[in-house]
Amino acid sequence: MGTAPLASGGNTISSGGGLTDRYAAALYAHASDVNALDAVVAEMEQLGLMIDGSADLKRLLSSPLIDVNTATKAARSVLEAQGFGKVVQDFVGVIAANRRLNALRAIVAAFATLVAEKRGVVVAEVQSAHPLSEVQEQQLRARLIEAGYGNVNIVKQVDPSMLGGLVVKIGARLYDTSLKSRLQRLQYAMKGAA
Repeated sequence: MGTAPLASGGNTISSGGGLTDRYAAALYAHASDVNALDAVVAEMEQLGLMIDGSADLKRLLSSPLIDVNTATKAARSVLEAQGFGKVVQDFVGVIAANRRLNALRAIVAAFATLVAEKRGVVVAEVQSAHPLSEVQEQQLRARLIEAGYGNVNIVKQVDPSMLGGLVVKIGARLYDTSLKSRLQRLQYAMKGAA
C-alpha cells in the first residue's frame, strides 16, 4: 500500500484515534456497502500523497479563516479536477461541512491504518531524522519480519528534530532509539545525580 498515514504538523506520528477513527470506519463501511472499497482505498492513498505534496492544499485544510462553504467548494473542485470518485468527494464534503478539514490528513492516515488492519497488514510508522534509503528500509523490514511482524507496511516520516536514530510505532508498541530521546534520558539521569 504505500500510504503515508501520518498526521501532518508537529512531531506526532499519528492522531491517536477518536474522531479520525470514527470517520475512517464510516468511510470504510460506506465504501464496502457500495462495492467501491478498492477504488476508495486507492483514492485515499492518492489524497494523502496530494496533501503531503501541496503547500496550498495544506493551507486550505488548516486555515480557520476560510468560510466552510468556500472550503467545501474548493476541496470538491480540487478532487473533481484530479479525477476522484463520488464517494471520496462526498466524504471530503461531509468533513468540510462538519468543519473538520484540519483533521483530513489524520483521517486519511486512520483510514489507511484501518484498511491495513482489515487486510492483515501490520503498519509500522517510522520517524527518522533523515529520509531512509532503500537499503535501510529493506533492513528495517527484515528486522521487523524477524521480530514476528509478517506482512509489514512501513510508513515513513522525516523529523529533523530527532537528530538521529529511529522511532518505530507498531500498534501500541513504541521503539524509540532516537538521539533526541537518548539525550533527554541522559539529561534526566544527570539531574538525578546532582
